[in-house]
Amino acid sequence: MTQRPAEPEDPLQEAVTAYLRHIRLERGLSENTLKAYRQDLSKYTAFLRSRSLTSFREVTTPIVSDFAVSLRSPAEGTPLAPRSATRIIVGVRGFHRFLLAESLTDEDPAARVKPPEPPQRLPKALTVEEVAALLSAPDQQTPLGLRDRALLEFLYGTGARISEAVGLVVDDLVSLDPASSGGSSHRAEKPADAGEEFFPSGLPLVRLTGKGDKQRLVPLGSYAARAIDEYRVRAWPGLAARASSKNQSTGALFLNARGGRLSRQSAWTILQATAEKAGLTQEISPHTLRHSFATHLVEGGADIRAVQELMGHASIASTQIYTKVTVDTLREVYALSHPRAR
Repeated sequence: MTQRPAEPEDPLQEAVTAYLRHIRLERGLSENTLKAYRQDLSKYTAFLRSRSLTSFREVTTPIVSDFAVSLRSPAEGTPLAPRSATRIIVGVRGFHRFLLAESLTDEDPAARVKPPEPPQRLPKALTVEEVAALLSAPDQQTPLGLRDRALLEFLYGTGARISEAVGLVVDDLVSLDPASSGGSSHRAEKPADAGEEFFPSGLPLVRLTGKGDKQRLVPLGSYAARAIDEYRVRAWPGLAARASSKNQSTGALFLNARGGRLSRQSAWTILQATAEKAGLTQEISPHTLRHSFATHLVEGGADIRAVQELMGHASIASTQIYTKVTVDTLREVYALSHPRAR
């Protein structure tokens, strides 16, 4: 009995198989990763078959674009999330680069097809009233309550990252001497002396060390400056005296109950407990205060580049998200106020 020759593999699937073999050998990918690539490319080849295409040489840029659109707006089924659609299109682009490199196609139709951009997640900011409730919640009659108030006022008053706040030492708090700055570009910084108020005169400033050890000077508002002064005079010396040889504060500004440097986790716990005490029900993190700081500045008319400097953002793009928050606020005000808005 003569054995019939095996039918040739589907040209589309044959190319996919070659690509999967290539990336497995070249990149050493795991089976789970290869399975994900296989599933993503199977969606692509199924789409091409629905267009009666049998070869990747027939694929054009509009066809790849249509496939990208179909992921987010399918004729049937549930649309993919932007992140999932982006992953698939990135995989298709890599696949077509392989086909071109292997001379399996004459051009790369996917090169000009960009993955869908995921929607921007707007920062969650507290209202001014919610911030006031939060900051007034700590007990001002106890050393730890004074510390908690100073910490929260500091986070909201400077927009500092939590790592920047717990990393502070006493000498990072300085006062800009107005007498030395009149008519001159040189401004003298005066570090706080132990046992004294941090800001007896001059403009209160704090030296923050951000990502990449980049330092910036940020002004403190009067509320944050007063809270820190009260904490420094009434609570800090007693807390610092509790430090043992194994738990030295090394001049840290924000101390724990044992006199050591306050940790990020402890700062998070303080915020959560204070928010609960203030009756705030939404999820709040130290970053919430940072977002609120920037949002309230922009809503108050602050220049976006000044906010960038205060936040310590390397790129203005990181700061511009707060302008979107303001636009949404304006849109809401317009919708509620203008007689012909609806």
